Amino acid sequence: MPAPRPHERPKAVFLARFGRGASGAGRSEAQRVDESLPRGVLLASAWSWRLLLIGAAIAVLVFVVAELRLIVIPVLVAVLLSALLVPLRDWMVAHRVPRPLAILGCMLATLVVVGGLLYLAGQQIRREAHTLQHQTMAAIDSARTWLLGPPFNLTDRQIDAWIAEITKAVHTDGQLLISGALSVGSTLGHFLTGLLLVLFSTLFILIDGAGIWRWMVSVFPRRARHVADAAGRAGWATLQSFVRVQILVASIDAVGIGLGAFLLGLPLAVPIGVLVFLGSFIPIVGAVVTGALAVLVALLYKGLWFALIMLGIVLLVQQVESHVLQPLIMGSAVKVHPLAVVLVVAAGSLLAGITGALFAVPFAAVLNAIIGEVSNEEREKDPPPSFTGLNTALWQVVPYERSRHSRGL
Repeated sequence: MPAPRPHERPKAVFLARFGRGASGAGRSEAQRVDESLPRGVLLASAWSWRLLLIGAAIAVLVFVVAELRLIVIPVLVAVLLSALLVPLRDWMVAHRVPRPLAILGCMLATLVVVGGLLYLAGQQIRREAHTLQHQTMAAIDSARTWLLGPPFNLTDRQIDAWIAEITKAVHTDGQLLISGALSVGSTLGHFLTGLLLVLFSTLFILIDGAGIWRWMVSVFPRRARHVADAAGRAGWATLQSFVRVQILVASIDAVGIGLGAFLLGLPLAVPIGVLVFLGSFIPIVGAVVTGALAVLVALLYKGLWFALIMLGIVLLVQQVESHVLQPLIMGSAVKVHPLAVVLVVAAGSLLAGITGALFAVPFAAVLNAIIGEVSNEEREKDPPPSFTGLNTALWQVVPYERSRHSRGL
């Protein structure tokens, strides 16, 4: 019997799979049941069990990651740092810096930058602590006077009752506060362990990242290694672009809002800039929250007019970021729609809090690049046939038979 022509393959696969055209004596009960079902039901069932299987695999993966979060999160942080430091290492090696010295220089530069930012923020907080205490008391008195006047017209007794209720709630939850204080040691231990994991993981990725990737590719079946390697390299290139662009955007946000706070004479201008820089790594949400914090500081310590000016500065910086930086820089580096960014940040926050929001966008960008690369590889190896309708759907539903035909089996 001659092999079916290309435009007849999907139909032939369907007939071979579900027994259409076979003799009544050779057909099983399952095949006769399949014949009695509409094709739409068969397609829906074929898609359904595959989607259920994919969903179960994703659920198991999420569960494992949640259980091993104390290891997974530092490794993910190390991957982000490595995406930023690998090009710097390669640049230093290209300029005849010995590889060990280049790796050591990258690690020291990271520690100096992070430590310097934290030191500057801590120094300003310590230097302005006494002044902030007096300004805080004055802000509380002003808020009390504001609540006593219109439109609230509260009484001193009502305000004192609210303060008493807050104090009582604090005393009632004192046991929880004590238990939380007792757990500081454990939390500090987890933090130090995670920090060491970040440093060691980043160091080994800089030393032998290529060897680690070759081992990961070797885990895949031999026929899938080429596609896995190409998809992984595309995802890595996207991650590098995302990290570089996000560093630039976060720096511009921090300098703009921090400089505005400094020119307005707000306290804690440097810590505000550091918080804006760190918060900008969570797209959209982080910049809004840290900008609102700067406006709140201006309202409490400088008054309404300064708060309005600070709000204008924050909005100006955000407009420059969203209408200039994001389309020109981020859009070309990471091809993820703004709606997808909002949705993945919301999903990440719901699943894993701040950590999920931090890794949501780079994960979505890398996944998008990997899927695109795999699709391109599949199209190059096995271009789709030129027909439409139900046959096209059948060709996609039965990939095993399709792969057999594409190999000439």
